[in-house]
Amino acid sequence: MKIAVAGKGGVGKTLISAGLAWSLARSGLKTIAIDADPSPNLAVSLGIREKEAESIIPVSENDSLIRKKTGTGFPGVYNLNFSVDDVVRDFSIASPAGVHLLIMGTVKAMGSGCNCPAHSVIRTLLRHVVVDRAEAVVLDMEAGIEHLGRGTAECVDMMIVVSDANKKSLAVAGTIARMALGAGIPRVQLVGNRIETVAEEDLITLFAQEHKIPVLGFVPYDPEVFRAGIAGEPIQSLQGTPAIRSIEEITHKITQITYSKI
Repeated sequence: MKIAVAGKGGVGKTLISAGLAWSLARSGLKTIAIDADPSPNLAVSLGIREKEAESIIPVSENDSLIRKKTGTGFPGVYNLNFSVDDVVRDFSIASPAGVHLLIMGTVKAMGSGCNCPAHSVIRTLLRHVVVDRAEAVVLDMEAGIEHLGRGTAECVDMMIVVSDANKKSLAVAGTIARMALGAGIPRVQLVGNRIETVAEEDLITLFAQEHKIPVLGFVPYDPEVFRAGIAGEPIQSLQGTPAIRSIEEITHKITQITYSKI
């Protein structure tokens, strides 16, 4: 099961990603969470201590690894044919949430067709994790889907687009949904987050209907999530709260949808 999570910055997609990964791991699936956001913070959400999280070098910024994989000894000439199975083994981190975390990072100047060494490593690694490995995978993406190239996107089971009821957030959600479908992702669904009123839920539902995006579920605004964020507490500390119960229900729906299509 390969799930990508995207949305406008600040809508709570890291909470959704951490909750999904934790729920999948608790169900007995070996799970890898990949933080592919430019400002990675999934580690703390999965229970990794803040100092340890700050010391983690994203794969895209690991110069020695990138040189090892792409270097040829000739200036301006890069090896683009390399294995990355050892990267998952050596650079993923076991978290207290029972999920292995791999911080991918991003490539700042990643135009279409970019073949710079860092981009090549990221692209190959992501394809390896999504296509070649058997673990459940949850990708915490940046707002766009630049990491998912053709051939990798088609192997993601679902793109979850997270949005609150803010019009700007919904506009970004619509753009991401169109990009994801255009890239070949077979199922794109919307999750409403931080929902406080029936009116907000109705607004998101109407938006989803107008844009033909199925709604996977709603996660209510939960003061405990806000408190845990201030305290830097992990997803496990929120077990039993309304927000986590909703995410667990969404995880169950994803499992049903994914396996019903196999």
